[in-house]
Amino acid sequence: MKKKYKLQDLDCANCAAKMEEAIKKIPGVKDATISFMTQKLTIEADDAQFDSIMQKAAAACAKVEPDCKILM
Repeated sequence: MKKKYKLQDLDCANCAAKMEEAIKKIPGVKDATISFMTQKLTIEADDAQFDSIMQKAAAACAKVEPDCKILM
């Protein structure tokens, strides 16, 4: 399943790249991209684990950019 999410308070392109890299390492994630310009996250992951993957993705984003939120 592939879904898009809006990001709030993403401050720099370097942080976006770090967050994207961290999300791609989560087991079950097939692909992830973060666009700093549009402030959007696109994530492709297993349907059965999607909710838990999104929780892990939110935690990974918070480690890199504590103010950034994934609007679900």
